[in-house]
Amino acid sequence: MAESSIVVSVEKVVKHLKDHKVKAAVKVKSEVLRIAENFLKDEGYVELLPTILSTVTDPLNHDVYEVTVDYNGLPYRLTQSMIFHKQLALLAFDKIFITSPNIRLETFDKSTSGRHLFEFVQIDLEAREATREDIMNLIERLFVEIFKGVRESCKEELEFLDVDPEIPKPPFKKVKYLDAVKEYGEKFEDKLSMDLDQPAWLIDIPILKREFYDKLSPNGETLLDMDLILPRGYGEVISGGEREYEYDSILRRMAIKGNDPENFEWYLKIVKEYGIPPSAGCGFGVERLTRYICGLDHVKYTRLFPKVPGELWV
Repeated sequence: MAESSIVVSVEKVVKHLKDHKVKAAVKVKSEVLRIAENFLKDEGYVELLPTILSTVTDPLNHDVYEVTVDYNGLPYRLTQSMIFHKQLALLAFDKIFITSPNIRLETFDKSTSGRHLFEFVQIDLEAREATREDIMNLIERLFVEIFKGVRESCKEELEFLDVDPEIPKPPFKKVKYLDAVKEYGEKFEDKLSMDLDQPAWLIDIPILKREFYDKLSPNGETLLDMDLILPRGYGEVISGGEREYEYDSILRRMAIKGNDPENFEWYLKIVKEYGIPPSAGCGFGVERLTRYICGLDHVKYTRLFPKVPGELWV
């Protein structure tokens, strides 16, 4: 192969691999994963392996480039999250989690956010009969354990990065979405995040701002969902909430969002004929949390082989 045809900069890759900042952050990320997985197992969560390809995936509530795979005439899609598989998994287990790699081909305008990779990992969890408050409480306890553990086991790395991550103090503040809009305007997340000195829950998000599977509140206008917003401008790290589980309610929500039921045929067939249990859950971005702990200006430093929107990498 001619040298001129190699688009990826070899020098850039090697420089990144040898960057001590990257090595320190990756070590911290490894500890975040270990602590989170052990904590969830101690809480009775069963670990599942991720589903990478499926005929149905999360429709999401923002633009991405969708990826389909023709496997000998059989149509598959890259899963953008395991939301539907998580719900169905509760037919087998009461509580589950997945350390789940995700590929979401984000639009190139996300390249400078500092928060976006189009290949990333989230720890996804779901619990039968759980409420939003149950999941928020679980995450608050989990984050305390993560920060305590990292401070103890990654002293050398944190010292090199010149950071001293503060252990969060539950219970986290709760901010209603419409209150945030009223105070900061429609594009409030960065301003809210900059005003925080501790993580805070953003709750009661309007129905059209999220996907059809987030459960509608009794008021019929907002959802029983939540995001966790990190302080100092680091932004959202978790999305989750309670789930719609009744067939007719799911169809009504699809109609409101404009989702075609034919695109979710086998999922809806299971819901209608066998039923799925009420549940709540969430997923948190491992790289985003690591970026916050390490005080990094870009999430790309948390991976040896980062995929930043708009960039070509190995």
